[in-house]
Order: sequence, then C-alpha cells, then structure tokens
Amino acid sequence: MKAELFAPLTGVPLALPLFADLCPAGFPSPAQDYIERQLDLNEYCILHPAATFFVRATGDSMAEAGILSGDLLIVDKALMPSHGDIVIAAVEGEFTVKRLCTTPRLCLQPMNPAYAPIFVDPDDLDIFGVVIHAIHTLR
Repeated sequence: MKAELFAPLTGVPLALPLFADLCPAGFPSPAQDYIERQLDLNEYCILHPAATFFVRATGDSMAEAGILSGDLLIVDKALMPSHGDIVIAAVEGEFTVKRLCTTPRLCLQPMNPAYAPIFVDPDDLDIFGVVIHAIHTLR
C-alpha cells in the first residue's frame, strides 16, 4: 500500500453539531433533536497540530485493518511508534502503510494475507508517523 502525503490545513475551527443519542446500526429508533455540544473534527482527530499530516492510501494491503484504497489517513509524527501501531514508513525510498511488529523480529506487517511481511534492519527503518485515524468515504 503506497501513500500520498498532504499537509493539514490551519484556520478557523469548523464546529458542527454532535448529537447526544447513539445511532443504532440495527432497527431504527426515533431521533431526538438534542445536540450535546459542538464538535470540531480538527479538535477531535488531531492531537498535535504541528506534527500532524494527512496521507491518501492506495492499494489493498491493509484491508483487514479497515484501511482501503482512497482512504485519508491522519498521521501524528509526535507519537512514539510501538508494537502493533499502524505506521507510515519508508522502505527503499517509498512510503508504505503497515502495522509495526517489533517481536519476535522487526517487520512491517501488511493486514492482508495476500502480502508478505517486510523484514527490515532497524538501522534502515524510517518511520514518519503513527496513523491515528482513517477516514473512509462511502459516497
């Protein structure tokens, strides 16, 4: 899975209504017109604005992690990557999105059985950030 980098936009917050009621995915229930508070997605999705960037994912190697081709990933460079995190890494000069595995052997693990893990030397691994959110557009 390759990645295309985007820089975050800075500017005026966009506060949208956040309804207090949960929305069941099963049988529909009558909605209440009660707004809990205003929600700015920048505030909700971005922990470290100066260290955050966006990436557009391509390919299907991360499908079992819920990341599909075309999804927009929010990546935080300020977070220390750890075992199990989904990261943006450079492998042989190209960006890739993979799950970081530190044991039993360092590798970048795709989340699709059709792809093999990428085993890397620790000195050759460049991690650019931890993926904290994936935005999947339905329409």
